[in-house]
Amino acid sequence: MTNVIDESGLLAISTRLQRLSDQLRKDGLKIYESYGIQFEPKWFPVIYTLHKKPILSVVEIANEIGYTHPSTISLLKELEKKNLIKSKKDKDDERKRLLYLTREGETLVEKMQPIWDVMVKALEQLTNTSNNLMKAIDEVEYQLKLQGFYQRAELIKENKSK
Repeated sequence: MTNVIDESGLLAISTRLQRLSDQLRKDGLKIYESYGIQFEPKWFPVIYTLHKKPILSVVEIANEIGYTHPSTISLLKELEKKNLIKSKKDKDDERKRLLYLTREGETLVEKMQPIWDVMVKALEQLTNTSNNLMKAIDEVEYQLKLQGFYQRAELIKENKSK
């Protein structure tokens, strides 16, 4: 059964992507809980990034995960309170904070790696459709880098007024 948002097509793409993201996060939380792990899916980008690149500045993390600086700071504060990450001052630039996983954070990653394997297999089943969602996301992100949604809309508006 469809609803108004489903019927609105591209106009509601952001809403539908948010809905999809919410469902994946909700189920991701259930998966972690089923393994006895207390882990919020929203923490994943920072934890995974610091697992792959062990010491990064706040700006570097924000760039890696594609979040704004304020959103990144908020997430980092939460992770520091949970003792999953720590920071230290950069020896070369005292204003700069360098972040890294704590021993507790590293242990958590070790426990989660087999779970990530299971998640990847389940996500492959979900996304390996005739239109392959990950390929489509890559293509759309590339198009946005070439020219943003706003810029495209402005050009269309300008061309309509001519």
